Amino acid sequence: MTLPNLIELYRYMFFARLMDERMWDLIRQGKGHFAVPSSGHESIAAIAFALDQSRDYLVPHYRDLAALLAWGVSAREIFCHFFARANDPMSGGRQMFAHWGHARLRVLSVSSPQPNQVTHAVGIAFAAKYRAEKYVTWCGFGEGGSSKGDVHESMNFAAIHKLPIVFCVENNRYAISVPQNLQMAVDDVAPRADGYGMPGVVVDGSDPRALYAAAKKAVDRARRGEGPTLIEMKCYRYLSHTSNDDHTRYRAKEEVAAARKKDPVMMFKKELIKEKKWSE
Repeated sequence: MTLPNLIELYRYMFFARLMDERMWDLIRQGKGHFAVPSSGHESIAAIAFALDQSRDYLVPHYRDLAALLAWGVSAREIFCHFFARANDPMSGGRQMFAHWGHARLRVLSVSSPQPNQVTHAVGIAFAAKYRAEKYVTWCGFGEGGSSKGDVHESMNFAAIHKLPIVFCVENNRYAISVPQNLQMAVDDVAPRADGYGMPGVVVDGSDPRALYAAAKKAVDRARRGEGPTLIEMKCYRYLSHTSNDDHTRYRAKEEVAAARKKDPVMMFKKELIKEKKWSE
């Protein structure tokens, strides 16, 4: 499957990286209250191209800055949220940063406890089926959250009722400071889909085109009434879990440096230049 506009996708990914780095700097200057880095998760912007932004619902992971930009949330709105301004469309300045929500754009509000939004997303999908409406719900969460009961119950219910929803695990290998091997005894989350009776697929998070292809297939399947899909996007966060965390206490700098060699923003740019879709 071919993305409709590669340059536009890259723009959202790069813009998200610039915003993320700027917010991190502002936190260090004491000008922001809280930051949730998204660097390393930028390929998630591709999902906005696989969904129908005029009717579908987005229930995002808190690192989905790039997806929100591609979905239509403006940089001004995101910074109003970051600075807790009264005109913040997410919560009127009442929520911590990255607690996304946008009523006009059908983005469901995210809460601090993870992954509570998964049960809410299934509720939205159930409403679609109950009302016989053709919208799809996209739900993102981390691999740490995938080990909790909320996710098991939600996926089981969605599969039984063939709800129009796509579950996306953004697996960056750490649940705050806990590495994946201390969260689960398996390498991948996606095979768990077999236990629910739905398709499961692992996608390289450094390749936005691969994520788009998987997302488009899952969204189309859901819209046809064939039920949910579980997508696992393998990625890596380059900064701390939040501005209240110090990742150097549990990750070696060599590990982070090695992961940066598969930086999705950098790799996608190189691909576009190599394919002569963009000049240096």
